[in-house]
Order: sequence, then structure tokens, then C-alpha cells
Amino acid sequence: MSLHPTLQPYADAWTHSIEAISELLQPLAEAEWNRRTPCPGWSVRDVVSHVIGLDCEMLGDPRPIHTLPRDLFHVTNDHQRYMEMQVDVRRHHTAPEMTSELEYVIIRRNRQLRNDSRDPGTKVRGPLGTELTLEESMRRHAFDVWVHEQDLRTALGRPGNLDSPGAHVARDVLLGELPRVVAEDAQAPRSSAVVFDVHGPIEFLRTIRVDIQGRGTLETAPALGPAATLTLDWETYVRLACGRVTPESVTDRLKTEGDPELVAAILHNFTVTK
Repeated sequence: MSLHPTLQPYADAWTHSIEAISELLQPLAEAEWNRRTPCPGWSVRDVVSHVIGLDCEMLGDPRPIHTLPRDLFHVTNDHQRYMEMQVDVRRHHTAPEMTSELEYVIIRRNRQLRNDSRDPGTKVRGPLGTELTLEESMRRHAFDVWVHEQDLRTALGRPGNLDSPGAHVARDVLLGELPRVVAEDAQAPRSSAVVFDVHGPIEFLRTIRVDIQGRGTLETAPALGPAATLTLDWETYVRLACGRVTPESVTDRLKTEGDPELVAAILHNFTVTK
């Protein structure tokens, strides 16, 4: 029994990120667990609680029975309430409690992955009672854990792994959202093109073409005379797409050309995480 080859890259990305997180946490003093992260409303402890909770759900563990306090101002919708449950239930756990629970969850998940022979198309439980394929679930999970590894690195001043296996999964996940961002959310003109030129540890040049029906497609071919071009580094791209920074706070790391209204609309709708 072994993991399907289609799923192996997501398992590898998760393993790389979760081990990096575990390593980051080992030397932390108790006070450092309270450091603020770029993830709105969450400390280092909260992000780790969330990662533990995500893996508990991948394992099929029952969700905690817990009532959220009413003064969590960063929680504004059902999806955030759902995610906050695993976080708030651990808010008073000590550093040793957190690290030992994380290590135990890693052991259990490694065992699960070693023995998992399910087909990538198998339907599994997703957040808020949704159903998705095992492949999509593992893809999202690898993406989430890598993004939270980056949150922890930012909070602790330990940059790294911007080109790790998880980063490559994140690139593909975020690129998959671009046609919707440009064509639907930003309402780019029909029969136009928008170019994204990203440099750094992960580099890519991608064009979003909007057809006469207003549908967007992702292409690798460069566009002649695009309606807009956005040039930025990979880390800034991730932080913008994941809602960790505002466009106004990274103007020095962002170069834009073309229709300023279209550029503003794209940047206004750039965050794709909930």
C-alpha cells in the first residue's frame, strides 16, 4: 500500500513545511509564542494551533466542542468562525503542550500517508461540511501549511523556504486563481490581456487573456500591448495574494504599467484566501 503518485508531491510539500515549522518552534521561549504574525488576529501560538487543527481534520478527528468568545474582532464570517474553533480552544496551552501535540500529530499524519492507498478522486470532508476530492484536499493543505510556515518565519525573523516544495504548490494554487481575479473580480476589458512578471526565488511570466465573452485564461505566452503589467517579487506576490499586506504598504516593491484603474481593481481584488 502506498500513496498515489499524483498525491506524492503534496505529501512531500506538507512534510517539508511541517518539519520546518517544528524546527522553528523548538528554541522558542514562552513569550515568543505570543508574537504577532502577518495572519490577521493570530499570534505564533494561534498559527501553530491552526496548523495542528488542520492536520487533525485531515486525520478525521472530531472537531472540538467549544464556544467562541464574542470579542474576536478578526472573525467576521462563517469560514473564519469554523477555522477559529481549533485556534481558540488552544489559546491557553503552554509551549511544551503545543510542541508535543504538534509532534504527535506529525507522527500520526506520517503513518496515515504511508498507509493511504485511496484514489485521488476519492471524496473527502472539507471545511463547513463541504465535499472535495482527496487530491484537492491535499493540494490545499500543502498550500495552507506552507503559507503558515511563512507567517511564522516573518513573525520570528527567520526567512527561508521561499523556493521549497510547498512554494511550488503555492505558485500553482495562486496562479489558478488569477483568471477569476482579473476577468471576474477586477472586470478587465474584454479582448484584453494582463501580464504578471514575478521574480525572486520562484520566477514566472504569465498572461491572463480575457476573451470576447469576458472569460479569463492563464497563458505562458507574453502579450503584446497588454492593458496592464504588474512586476513584483515572489514574496510580495504571496503576501498580497494571501492578504498579509495591503497594496499601499508594498508600493516600493511593486511596479505597474498600463491602465491605472484596472491595476487598482486587480490589486483591490488580489487577496484570494478567505
